[in-house]
Amino acid sequence: MDVMDVMDVEGTASQHMSKAEELEIHTEDIPDGIIVRPTGEIDLSCAALLRQRLGKIQESQPSRLVIDLSAVPYMDSSGVATLVEAMQIARRTGSKLVLCALQHKVRSIFEIARLDMVFSIVGSVEEASAL
Repeated sequence: MDVMDVMDVEGTASQHMSKAEELEIHTEDIPDGIIVRPTGEIDLSCAALLRQRLGKIQESQPSRLVIDLSAVPYMDSSGVATLVEAMQIARRTGSKLVLCALQHKVRSIFEIARLDMVFSIVGSVEEASAL
């Protein structure tokens, strides 16, 4: 894993991971699709990584794409835009996209933007698999 050298307040170099490297994306095959489990904050610095991974997954046209956001404490507009794009692709290909286990801050963003009316959002992976 690459790290960046950053000058701290005393002027000495310290090492910090870049945001894109802090986002981990795990996948799990399920009988009728794929579960995607991002871990970490989703913002401008890492939304492209998520977009790329979702795009690759959607190329295989899974029947169901479950995005488990339980380990995502924060998401900015670039993360939301990435998920909107994934939803549009899912609709074009006839796939079902379900978001699940949103933390309060992330769920609030979807509610404020009224995207909770557009996305299928449920409380757990189990509920997403039952839809």
